[in-house]
Amino acid sequence: MKKILALAFVIAAVVATTASAITFGEPDGNRHPNVGALVADWNPDSPGPDQFCTGTLVSSTLFLTAAHCMTGWGDTPIYVTFSPTYDEGSASPSGLVPVSSYVIHEKFGQPGGGADAYDIAMVTLATPQSATPAQLPTLGLLNTYTEQQLRGLTFTAVGYGLTRTSKKTGPHAFADPEARLVAQQSLLSLKPTWLNLNMNPSTGSGGTCYGDSGGPHFLGGMTSNLIVSLTVTGDAMCRATDLTYRLDTFTAQEFLSRFGLVPRP
Repeated sequence: MKKILALAFVIAAVVATTASAITFGEPDGNRHPNVGALVADWNPDSPGPDQFCTGTLVSSTLFLTAAHCMTGWGDTPIYVTFSPTYDEGSASPSGLVPVSSYVIHEKFGQPGGGADAYDIAMVTLATPQSATPAQLPTLGLLNTYTEQQLRGLTFTAVGYGLTRTSKKTGPHAFADPEARLVAQQSLLSLKPTWLNLNMNPSTGSGGTCYGDSGGPHFLGGMTSNLIVSLTVTGDAMCRATDLTYRLDTFTAQEFLSRFGLVPRP
């Protein structure tokens, strides 16, 4: 599957073994105009830039995504599209916003990272965007909830990656919607740096899959704009667990504070 290629280096990482895309969801339409797709011309069989990850606008020019999405590109031009649909077969897709620079957390991929994967990166866009940026969490936000309260929360995942067309396991069930999709999830567990979310359709949850890495998990329903974690990894069949990187931790908040987005912790 083409979405795997851009994220293949993650296979050897300690934490992230697969990239994650929206499963058992629905077309997002214009509900989340601040969520975009990262694209670059990495597939020789496709004439234009190809989608490889997802991210979220957190200021008019800053686009938050996962560190593993931005590793290994060299001088390859990278763009972002905020269109609800994206046709990779188009040689000259419109509406692409050039990426002028990006910063990967300096501890990402380093030995001895421990429980914190530091899988966070900030992309700077060449031109300001008009969409309302996502709201970022305060330090320790998810720790303020009791376990019972957490179990009652809804989380909303958004992304441009692969989807599933069947509840049966196996790669035959994957499809590329070439669109921004959205799905709702419930909690499995809260860890010091991870938010583990349910994506099992048998329990009423959707989730993420290949190509959704770096995308947001909003706290609340379809209209929520409070992003609390980033898609990083999950199970290989995109059907059970969605391991996401928390944005309310000291590490994440310190990184975000470098860009003036939250108070320095």
